[in-house]
Amino acid sequence: MRVIKYSEKYAEDVKDLLVQLQEYIAEIDDWELNIMTPEYREEYFKHTLENCKNGAILLARDGDKTVGMICGSMVIYNDFDHTCYACPPLGDIHELVIDKTCRHKGVGSLLLSKMEEYFKKQGCEYCNIGVFEPNTAAKNLYFKKGYITRVRTLAKKL
Repeated sequence: MRVIKYSEKYAEDVKDLLVQLQEYIAEIDDWELNIMTPEYREEYFKHTLENCKNGAILLARDGDKTVGMICGSMVIYNDFDHTCYACPPLGDIHELVIDKTCRHKGVGSLLLSKMEEYFKKQGCEYCNIGVFEPNTAAKNLYFKKGYITRVRTLAKKL
C-alpha cells in the first residue's frame, strides 16, 4: 500500500470514492436528508478540489487500484477570528473515504497519519475533522487516532 498525492489522472477514482461515501451516508441517515442528485458526482468533485486548493488530496493505492482518499486544507482566518480565537495554524480534513471493499484494513489510519504529517510540515499545531454522527465506524477510528470532540452540532426534527 502506498500513499501518493492526487493528480488529474486519478479524477475518476476520486469521483467513484466520493459517490461511495455519499451512498453510505445516505444509507445511514435515518432522517433521509442526505441524497445524491444526478449532478452530485461532478459537482461534489469540483467542490472537493476547490476545498483543497490550500491543502492536499492524498490517495491510497493498492497495486493499480485507488482504495482510499483524504483531503484537507489549511484554515485561513479572517480579521474577526482574531478577536475571539487564538488562531493557531490549523489543518482541516474535509473528506476521508475508503473503498467499501477495503474498510477495516488500516487504510483510514494510514491516510490520517499521512495527512497529519502533511499538516505538521505546513506548521499546523492542530487538526480538525468533521463526522456525520451516525457514522460510528468513522468516529471509532478518529477516537482511536486521538481525536476528541470539541464542538457538537445538535439537531431536532420538527
